[in-house]
Amino acid sequence: MNLPSHAAPPIHRVVLVGMMCSGKSAVGAELARRLGWTHLDLDREIERAAGRTVREIFAAEGEAGFRRMEADATARVAERDRVVLSPGGGWITNPRLLPALGPGTLCVWLRVSPEEAVRRAAAAPGERPLLAGSDPLGAVRRLLAEREPDYARAHVALPTDGRSVAELADEVHNVIRARASSPDATRGESPWND
Repeated sequence: MNLPSHAAPPIHRVVLVGMMCSGKSAVGAELARRLGWTHLDLDREIERAAGRTVREIFAAEGEAGFRRMEADATARVAERDRVVLSPGGGWITNPRLLPALGPGTLCVWLRVSPEEAVRRAAAAPGERPLLAGSDPLGAVRRLLAEREPDYARAHVALPTDGRSVAELADEVHNVIRARASSPDATRGESPWND
């Protein structure tokens, strides 16, 4: 089928955004498996390119240095198709990164409550420096309040509390299927703001 050049592009990249412990990596891996696509955990990609852990990068270069590496890694992902990307929780706060992935990218916000994020993080103590303080729930609530307007730019928001990885992967997969079969895709009207 030849679509007009102004038609909404098919989805060929999915980026999962959300707070820490929202399930981005687990859902991303499962979704990629179902689609037959590649899953990329952006922090692991940054670590591989830098030869250091994220913690070491932050210690040596600060957040600004890490965010530069994050932007570079995002640019590399933008050159690929059939990718499910799981970036860190702060990725979405850079207003240039989502548009840099280009048309045909579906952004999904995995919404986790602060209480659930803290509960999930407690299962892996020591991995989340943000939660090492005296009020981890307060810290997560404050961070979510800061980032919520950025997360709200996602095309789709899915609550994750009480839901399995399989359920969430199914729901994202259904969104992709609906987009592919939408009459809007052939009329050049995007169901969301590409």
